[in-house]
Amino acid sequence: MISRLALITALTLVTPGRAEEIVLAGRPAKRQLTGKLTLEAAVQLALQQNPDILKQLQEIERNRGLVIEARAKALPHLSAIASYNQEAKPLVENVERGGGNVTEIPPIPLSNGQVLDLSPLFSAQDDSFGTAPDKTWQVSFEVRQAIYAGGAIRAGIAAAKFGQDSAYWQLRDVIDRIVARTRTEFYAVLTTHSLINVAEETVRLQEDLLKDQKNRFEAGTVPRFNVLRAEVELANVIPNLIRAKNEYLIAEINLAKTLGLDPGPAGKPTFECVGELKVTERPFAVVQSLELAKARRPFLKVQRQQIKIQAENIKVALAGYQPRIEANGGYLFRNSRLTDDIESQVDGWFFGVVGTWDIFNGGATYGQAKQARAQLEAARITYADSVLQVELEVQQAYANLVTQRETIKSQQKNVEQALEALRLANERLAAGAGTQLEVLDARVALTRARTTELLARGDYNIAAAEFDRAVGIDTTYIEQFRDPLAKLEARVLGAKEPKATPTPKKKAK
Repeated sequence: MISRLALITALTLVTPGRAEEIVLAGRPAKRQLTGKLTLEAAVQLALQQNPDILKQLQEIERNRGLVIEARAKALPHLSAIASYNQEAKPLVENVERGGGNVTEIPPIPLSNGQVLDLSPLFSAQDDSFGTAPDKTWQVSFEVRQAIYAGGAIRAGIAAAKFGQDSAYWQLRDVIDRIVARTRTEFYAVLTTHSLINVAEETVRLQEDLLKDQKNRFEAGTVPRFNVLRAEVELANVIPNLIRAKNEYLIAEINLAKTLGLDPGPAGKPTFECVGELKVTERPFAVVQSLELAKARRPFLKVQRQQIKIQAENIKVALAGYQPRIEANGGYLFRNSRLTDDIESQVDGWFFGVVGTWDIFNGGATYGQAKQARAQLEAARITYADSVLQVELEVQQAYANLVTQRETIKSQQKNVEQALEALRLANERLAAGAGTQLEVLDARVALTRARTTELLARGDYNIAAAEFDRAVGIDTTYIEQFRDPLAKLEARVLGAKEPKATPTPKKKAK
């Protein structure tokens, strides 16, 4: 294992708001890379530049926006409203005069025998109404505050926060996948490079054998057939070398893509991967690995967050059965309706409360609640299926580890035996007791054993990368909150339950 891949430099995820600093901290983006590249450096570069991680960071930003939007529904809203209208005079007069009908006011008799006639007064007022302004304007500043929404606002905020947490768990899952992919492709580069060395050594051996057979033929100790056979064998091993070089180039290009690097001049990367195909045992049995995967896999934590989100969505849907109350108040400026002077202004405050209750909406609320409940059940089923999927991934990765480990052990012994067989075949040929065919067979057997052993080493490291991802042990995080499954993880690892840490720290395994 690679100092836990030096991941904690970039992977000690602490505060949600600092995810960008964690993943992108370090150095600016690189499009070209020259020189030697270690596995640790490759992982760190992938964490800084891989497109999947960068896209997930933007998904976190999107979820932050959803939380802000949901929280805004619980806060007061201040708005400024301005309007200006102008109408034709007949429209204004018809409206103000009520179609031209004027109420007659009868005379009022007085005690002294006289009569008080008020009709001229009302006629004057009626004329003033008839000359109402055809231009109107108003400016208002209004504050609106939701008082009661049946719990929909609170449930919406909770669902948005669960979604934000889910985005962070998703980031961790993406990080684990990118780390495993980087390790897999890095080991593929090392494996194909080692196969080039084996193929080159095989070519050199065949060239030496051809040279030896030519010398013997010239000395008259072997027939021409031996020379021809050596030439044919040399021609047969050269394609293996060409194929190994091509696979090495493709492996480098794949790694460059994961690291976010350009393929380089003429489509060939300019970096050189350095490292060894070591065989490091994993200290977990299959049962322990399964329990640890259930506790640590971010993939499962994302699914659990989805269940919480759907539970809150049911509350939002059921809020449709409840009344909604909203208060509003503000200050209004407008022109006077009693004069044609548009500059004549009146102003004052206003306040009100508005309540609405959908007594019957055709079953829309019932349908929304039914959808929300179905989505909750679907989220639970998805989580149960995800647990089975994680168990399958762990079992497959563990089985591959065991297979490749046993293959390596068998081939290591096989390489030793093939080397001894080749030595004896060469001695027999030199002494005249053996044949060229025996030497060729011994060389082929040695090449096959070495190739199989190298492939098994590469496959073991690739299987180890997948096992670490499946179990969730590739990365370590210091939380600022208590993970509900921390006790399970501590029990599996045989350690004390980790406590929430108020300040971010870097940790290396």
